[in-house]
Amino acid sequence: MTAIQIEALYKRYGDVTAVDGLSLAVDDGELFGLLGPNGAGKTTTMEILTGRLTPERGHVTVLDVDPVERPTAARERVGILPEKESPPSFMTPREYFEFVGAVRGISDDELDERIRTWADRLGFSEKLDTLSTDLSRGQQQKVMIASAFLHEPALVFIDEPLANLDPIVQERVKRFLREYRDAGNTVVVTTHDVDVAEELCSRVGIVYNGTLVEDVRPAELATDQTLLDVFLDRVDATVERGVPAGD
Repeated sequence: MTAIQIEALYKRYGDVTAVDGLSLAVDDGELFGLLGPNGAGKTTTMEILTGRLTPERGHVTVLDVDPVERPTAARERVGILPEKESPPSFMTPREYFEFVGAVRGISDDELDERIRTWADRLGFSEKLDTLSTDLSRGQQQKVMIASAFLHEPALVFIDEPLANLDPIVQERVKRFLREYRDAGNTVVVTTHDVDVAEELCSRVGIVYNGTLVEDVRPAELATDQTLLDVFLDRVDATVERGVPAGD
């Protein structure tokens, strides 16, 4: 089964082409990485898939829903962790989770259990009743990760999931994402960090200037080849064809 289908996607911002004919598919149960440098179109693609942006051309489906035509229906079925968002400064983590739980239709008993589970898993139990404005950037990131999974969606989009996290929490998050995938769910990670993509993802789509330049499974690479080798080779080849470097 296909969780995500993207066909000839095209998005511009004025004179800048952010996504340029992108096509790819993600199957159910994959931990898929969208890898590319800054300005490659990764975040724009995720925002289209989650119904936040409308493309000029192309067609996408997310869990058999068109997020352009039915953005609310698409967002109801997925979890989303944008890179630069943080919990509202005037709320505590507990209050924010209660808000998310109400929006997602989680019962009070289930919500309390899930809050405890996530606070223990990521180590912020003692911060549940602290105003978010007083949390470190790493603690805020933990809250946002938990909020993306709180309703236990079948598909989650995560933009730079390990940013601002210390090494111990990074390992906890990576272990959880693998377990979540192994339970039959789908996770899409967007990142510019080649090491994260290689270690974490079962399949990686390398994007450059808004288009897919390589689709690779890190585990199937030759013993003398790394994902970084593939990434640099494909980007260099694109530049040699006259395509300018990303921002």
